[in-house]
Amino acid sequence: MTTIIKENDLIQSIADAVQFISYYHPADYIQHLARAYDLEESPAAKDAIAQILTNSRMCAEGHRPICQDTGVVNVFLKIGMGVRFDTRRGMQELCDEGVRQGYLNPDNPLRASILSDPLFTRKNTRDNTPCIISVDLVAGDKVDVQVAAKGGGSENKSKFAMLNPSDSLIDWVLKTVPQMGAGWCPPGMLGIGVGGTAEKAMLMAKQSLMEDIDMYELLQRGPQNKLEELRIEIYQKVNALGIGAQGLGGLTTVLDVKIHTFPTHAASKPVAMIPNCAATRHVHFELDGSGPAQLTPPSLSDWPDVHWAPDYNKSLQVDLNTLTREQVAAWKPGQTLLLSGKMLTGRDAAHKRIHDMLEKGEQLPVDFTNRVIYYVGPVDPVREEVVGPAGPTTATRMDSFTDMMLEKTGLISMIGKAERGPVAIESIRRHGSAYLMAVGGSAYLVSKAIRAAKVVGFEDLGMEAIYEFDVQDMPVTVAVDSTGTSVHETGPREWKARIAEIPLMAVQ
Repeated sequence: MTTIIKENDLIQSIADAVQFISYYHPADYIQHLARAYDLEESPAAKDAIAQILTNSRMCAEGHRPICQDTGVVNVFLKIGMGVRFDTRRGMQELCDEGVRQGYLNPDNPLRASILSDPLFTRKNTRDNTPCIISVDLVAGDKVDVQVAAKGGGSENKSKFAMLNPSDSLIDWVLKTVPQMGAGWCPPGMLGIGVGGTAEKAMLMAKQSLMEDIDMYELLQRGPQNKLEELRIEIYQKVNALGIGAQGLGGLTTVLDVKIHTFPTHAASKPVAMIPNCAATRHVHFELDGSGPAQLTPPSLSDWPDVHWAPDYNKSLQVDLNTLTREQVAAWKPGQTLLLSGKMLTGRDAAHKRIHDMLEKGEQLPVDFTNRVIYYVGPVDPVREEVVGPAGPTTATRMDSFTDMMLEKTGLISMIGKAERGPVAIESIRRHGSAYLMAVGGSAYLVSKAIRAAKVVGFEDLGMEAIYEFDVQDMPVTVAVDSTGTSVHETGPREWKARIAEIPLMAVQ
């Protein structure tokens, strides 16, 4: 018997799925993150996890995106050989139409991040298409579908190596994870693919991230095969690195490690590793010809009783409208600040255009003198919002522009997520500036601190335009102070040493 899948059923299911995963974390992620919060001993990491958990509940209640980067959509299809699609369109076109409808939903518009040309014009497609599809033809009369939205911060940290057959996977992972930095927004999970060919290993690593997080249960019952033993060993040793939430140093860097394998050539050992971030977003459903998928929302009881709020006793309140270089120089590494007043925004495309304008001697559209810039590309607002979810983007992408901004524009501080590289840190030190870190994975929570927003430059760049935000009590941490001390170096180093002295079972 042939199962008939109507094209609108697949389109509607994908449209519903991308909306669903934009504001609902999988329950398994929340449960494992809540356990990590309870165990965490690092104050900075515990505060970051509290912001992520609070943001997650807010998004589930408000149906707004967990992260401003609503990702590139990945659709994994296992199509039964007994299935026929009632359509004249190809699978890519069908899936793209689902993504288009989902991302342009007026009740919860999602940020369009996909560029039509990766090399030259890099023009935004405005509807987040095309998506990335993977199709397997399998036995059966149903269509198994997994939809995921993968943010650029974690996707950019994907790693691949062609190891020698005798090389150790564990050694490679432990060497590679610290090189990934914190731009992938830990705590999350690692997907590892071993075997096949280069592209097969990468695909397996990505597909493994669709599985439920079950490390807690695995540790409780114990491993039943060598692959589970390997998962546990990598999980424990990666967490022993002390990288911690947001790279600030702490007990939990990964919540789980997944490993998929496939037969490979005798001379080869292809290995791929892809992290999933704190905005883990995926859903699984099946189509059997009876209509669109029915997605079941998680229960709010799945979230722990964690409600982050500004701590006025422990955080320094900063007035951005009167900020001076002397005040910036007084900030200490790891100090928490609550920012109020007007700040500017700008990220990759804006920095490139600023560079080109300065090279030509052209006047910039805004004056950066004694201002703070926030690396962000916000989601469009709905209803009463002044701006949609507006979490930080990875700061290292702006490293090559840092000296230009500090030397030629009068800028005195920057806000982003994750660490800065040595070139940027040296420039910060030389100019007596500072770099502040906002928590990746708390975009909706951060947006609540933004009381007004307007575009003041490069409007044609869309979400990459220069905005002026008026904020009140926006939470940040001094990640690099004016002397060049970076908490992304000192924090993990301290917690790696501490973890080495803690009995292993106490941090599981």
